[in-house]
Amino acid sequence: MSDCCAGESSDAAKIHIAIVGTGSAAFAAAIRAAQADARVTLIEGGEVIGGTCVNVGCVPSKIMIRSAHIAHLQSSHAFSGIPLSRPQINRTALVDQQQARVKALRHAKYESILENNPATELIRGWASFDDAHTLIVKQADGNQKRLMPDRILLATGAQPALPDIPGLKNTPFWTSTEALVAEALPEHLVVIGASVVALELAQAFLRLGSKVTIMARSTFLSKEDPAIGEALVKVFEAEGAQVLLHTLPDAVSHDGKGFILSSNTGEIRCDQLLIATGRKPNTAQLKLDNTGVKTDKNGAIVVDEYMRTAVEHIYAAGDCTNQPQYVYVAAAAGTRAAINMTGGKAALDLSAMPAVVFTDPQVGTVGLSEAEAVERGMDVESRTLTLENVPRALANFDTRGFIKLVVEKSTGRLSGAQVLAAEGGEIIQTAAIAIRNQMTIQELAEQLFPYLTMVEGLKLCAQTFTKDVKQLSCCAG
Repeated sequence: MSDCCAGESSDAAKIHIAIVGTGSAAFAAAIRAAQADARVTLIEGGEVIGGTCVNVGCVPSKIMIRSAHIAHLQSSHAFSGIPLSRPQINRTALVDQQQARVKALRHAKYESILENNPATELIRGWASFDDAHTLIVKQADGNQKRLMPDRILLATGAQPALPDIPGLKNTPFWTSTEALVAEALPEHLVVIGASVVALELAQAFLRLGSKVTIMARSTFLSKEDPAIGEALVKVFEAEGAQVLLHTLPDAVSHDGKGFILSSNTGEIRCDQLLIATGRKPNTAQLKLDNTGVKTDKNGAIVVDEYMRTAVEHIYAAGDCTNQPQYVYVAAAAGTRAAINMTGGKAALDLSAMPAVVFTDPQVGTVGLSEAEAVERGMDVESRTLTLENVPRALANFDTRGFIKLVVEKSTGRLSGAQVLAAEGGEIIQTAAIAIRNQMTIQELAEQLFPYLTMVEGLKLCAQTFTKDVKQLSCCAG
């Protein structure tokens, strides 16, 4: 066993921060802590650094979704002068291209940062607490390192959660990790789940040529405004997906050739099964019982807006906490944690946090839904603008979706926005800025929006609070 304790080298005066994990939260914290002249030790037990987003999450999934979108446009676009054609999919080539970009981004955004930052050290191994002040890092060769840093940041991320379905664990099912690098397209893919990852990947495989069945515990995107899920079901069914709402398998088995799922709708057979029913924090291996750090019923570390845990010198950020599981939230939390661990005081305000689901059309949300506002006792009103009223959507021959704005009656301020549109992810940030700056619906309606753009739909929806936009000319202010 070797020891590594604060104060043993020439930089003894520096604060020593140990960060468990090497994802977005961890690296954002490491960079900021090093800028504050701290000595940083990153600890990683996996084979590669970089965490979920660059390796098995955001980056590869968006590449796959984009490729599927291109394939869909070839066979299903709305322009009469361009012949439709069914594309020939070389899935192996797509995966090779995808993984090459993953590798390049991992090097540019993670590995090279370590190489060029002498204040940051990487230790390979799995970390756990011996006590609140001591980390034990078990390395692959059997050796252990004992760390006693001044501050500790837990940024261990999350992993796919599995539903308790009899027989499931004895079958060769996929999670998103396996699905993203699979070089063979399933003939028939069943997706269990109806939230972000489930719907994004289900539509991607559908557009690349697989038959897809989606089994949802309740509804599509059940935490969002119901109108979003209802509209997406129609989109998926129009593209050929089989959608089974309020339906989960009673049991799952595999006969060596394919999966057999029994449910209240009968027996379903498929050659591949994707489980996408959420993610669970990677905290079980940390031995948090030795520290006093509190977790919720799902194992997520409970933190406040300063990323502080129940133990004064231990902080946490990213998907292992009770904060929303988005990479940009993780990075922002990591930066603020580093500021706070090095003597500053920085809070993370999530009141205007935009979120995007990369289906087509995309889902963009920010602030409060109408139901959430009412639950908080707010007196609000809302307007919904269908995309038939947005000139750019008409020009695109794609009017699927809507824009909904929620406004506090007493102040006229924008409280929330829900968008289902082809460019919903691009639209929603403008609404987030409006909420952050406490803009009224009238102020939003009076802004200059370029024509023809999808984001102009925000202005048009804002105008519906006082006008009939069908009676306005183009670009009417």
